[in-house]
Amino acid sequence: MDNTGNGKTGKHAPDTDAAGCMDHIDRKILTLISGSFPLTERPFRSIAEQAGITEDEAVERVRRLKETGAIRRIGAVISPRSLGWYSTLCAAEVPQERIDEFASLVNAYGQVTHNYVRSGHPNCWFTLITPDKAQAERIIREIGQRLGIDILDLPARCVFKINVSFDFSEKQETPPGSG
Repeated sequence: MDNTGNGKTGKHAPDTDAAGCMDHIDRKILTLISGSFPLTERPFRSIAEQAGITEDEAVERVRRLKETGAIRRIGAVISPRSLGWYSTLCAAEVPQERIDEFASLVNAYGQVTHNYVRSGHPNCWFTLITPDKAQAERIIREIGQRLGIDILDLPARCVFKINVSFDFSEKQETPPGSG
């Protein structure tokens, strides 16, 4: 496998993107798997057939896309509500000098799916999924007490959309004047 990110993983000539990481086949693969990953005995064979490459090349390209960070993870998107679980978005105003401490503490909880810093107030956000509301409340209380800050608990009242897929098949042109 080629780790240089130049797209030279098989017989196809690289037609790399602006970052020099992806060619048109990589973009096709991202388009295919961003909608759904094939639930077949040989998922990479299915991807390969749709992308016009070999199964081995599909495996190598997905591995490289994962290594370069273009793919963060491949997995199911499970609806906590359908399982009777509790999910909530949480926010806190964390002083800049304590953001690493906040991230380390929040990341220590396996029930936290992701967290991030945003501009504005509050500046730190995380999503928490637990089997029940009581456990979420306990975790939120623990985090707040350990950091000495208030944590906002913002459960969704109504979910309108929880799926996203992208069409990476065409290179996106940079709008004039934007860079």
